[in-house]
Amino acid sequence: MEYYCAYQERCYKEVEEKLYSFSVSQSEKEEILTYLIENNFINEERFAQSFVRGKHNYKFWGKNRILNELKFRNISSRNIQTALKEIPETTYLHNFHTLAEKNWETITERKGPKKNKKFVDFLLRKGYETSLIYEKLKELEVGS
Repeated sequence: MEYYCAYQERCYKEVEEKLYSFSVSQSEKEEILTYLIENNFINEERFAQSFVRGKHNYKFWGKNRILNELKFRNISSRNIQTALKEIPETTYLHNFHTLAEKNWETITERKGPKKNKKFVDFLLRKGYETSLIYEKLKELEVGS
């Protein structure tokens, strides 16, 4: 389990599920988890920060999707808020605009409601804020 946690940042829930797959008893599982936490193999705050950086910088996820994924992994609200500060606002906006413009160009539909819907749906799936998306949509509709 040390290797499993050292190989890549893991949250408590992931490690617990891995132990469950090994069919260890409840007392053994608690003992192992306690050991891993005490020896800093599992650190929820560090996991959340790493997760935020990775998902935003490499998959270009927005804050909403990252927030939901961390909640799904039972990360505390305090750790989520701390982790979201890992993304500088300028970088966040730059990545959003780059992704939006690239997506706008790749949609083959003609200008109109169908193209707009595909554009908005894509960015919503990525987890960006509605207000940002519609501002960008207006800008791109006028510009093209």
